[in-house]
Amino acid sequence: MAEVVHRLAGLQAQEPRPPYLGIWTRLEGFERDGLHAALRAGTLVRATMWRATLHLVTAADFAAFRPVLRPVLAAAARRFEGIDFDAVVAAADRLLARGPMTFNELRPRLLEEFPGAYDRALGYAVRMLTPLVMVPTEDRWSFPRDPAFALPGFDLAPADPRTLIERYLAAFGPATPADVQTWSGLSGIKPLMKGMDLERLTDVAGRELFDLPDAPRPGGDVPAPVRFLPDFDTLILGHADRTRVLAEEFKGRVATKNLRVKAVYLVDGFAAGTWQIKRTGKQARLLVSPFTTTSLDLLEEEGLRLLAFAEPDATSASLEVAMDGA
Repeated sequence: MAEVVHRLAGLQAQEPRPPYLGIWTRLEGFERDGLHAALRAGTLVRATMWRATLHLVTAADFAAFRPVLRPVLAAAARRFEGIDFDAVVAAADRLLARGPMTFNELRPRLLEEFPGAYDRALGYAVRMLTPLVMVPTEDRWSFPRDPAFALPGFDLAPADPRTLIERYLAAFGPATPADVQTWSGLSGIKPLMKGMDLERLTDVAGRELFDLPDAPRPGGDVPAPVRFLPDFDTLILGHADRTRVLAEEFKGRVATKNLRVKAVYLVDGFAAGTWQIKRTGKQARLLVSPFTTTSLDLLEEEGLRLLAFAEPDATSASLEVAMDGA
């Protein structure tokens, strides 16, 4: 399980449930208790990482890559002006050294030290500039609505940015420098990739792609089974050119104006529709919204497996095409 998270250099974790589903769809035999245990043991952590958003990553990757991302996170924090960032970080470190706090607990304490400041700006600065991990609980998906944050309890040791590039390519290559920059949020990727010992390829549009030497590159005739990806999945967010997975005409049906990225299902390796789970009492329904005509028979086996994992206490489960507004 930790190897899946390592292989992908993290899974998007804006909300608690998607990482569970993201691992489930990628790992045969995955059980919820395994992720619970890894989070409690601290081998996996949920923290602010790539693109200044929450991810589930290994503790080792947090230690190696969180310092590399500091320029990205510092730039995000600078959206608020008039803040003494060094002083705020020092205050947060001192307060959190006493023990974990939710941001609803931390912000008032910061205001005591920075009276008149905008409390949300103070909290956001801490999120970006102070390496923190979420504290897991016994909640169903390991985290409550208002989670506590803590100092990691281990030292950070920055990795070489080229290691970051190699890890991205191992997960998503072949890729352009723009793909790596979009995934990570870091700039200056292209000259680094140009100087590395990487395989050079060309895509159908004539763009130069990079990949790890001798990396597996299966052809288009290799079967790709149906897969259900959760909201905000790394596969959808991991490329500058999302048409590798999501056709241009369907982008607006996946990425919404309020910045949500909907759960999609893949048919033959491409996003073929969105899905959502609806629960009424003991009945669980998987509602699919196809982009094009798709046989429900093709989706049913994997869809019912998804429901069995996500809603294990449901006494009935069904897969249905969503009506407008469902």
